[in-house]
Amino acid sequence: MAGLYFDELTVGQTFLHPIRRTVTEADNVWFSCMTHNPAALHLDEEYCRTETEFGQRIVNSAFTLGLMVGISVGDTTLGTAVANLGWDEVRFPKPVFHGDTLRIETEVLELRPSKSRPNAGIVTYMHRAYNQRGELVGHCKRSGLQLRRPAPPPART
Repeated sequence: MAGLYFDELTVGQTFLHPIRRTVTEADNVWFSCMTHNPAALHLDEEYCRTETEFGQRIVNSAFTLGLMVGISVGDTTLGTAVANLGWDEVRFPKPVFHGDTLRIETEVLELRPSKSRPNAGIVTYMHRAYNQRGELVGHCKRSGLQLRRPAPPPART
């Protein structure tokens, strides 16, 4: 298990995730088709070249969101998450293009014990995605229910 328990986290703790990911054309087309999103911004190169300010297709922002959160899992919640509770303040200040390499940072914003589950707590994370030029391309707050460290078994006598 690579994730951390609720008790092992501190407000302000920041993770610079070592996994980076170069986004490919296949990622974008596959994801857009699998989610039934036929937007020309993601699928029509000629339209984007001649009719948009970007001059090329942009990566589906839901893919960027999923990648941003997914890369964080190994260092934060793998094996310790009970449930994802929601995403807030999801923003994409700059587009992601095919060939961009994204790196992700995660900061712990808030911790509070669960009122209904004594074995868990609620964590609010801020995830940030940066491209290879260091430009912020996405960020979101994510709240999750995360396990507390289990009590050690009683000593045998």
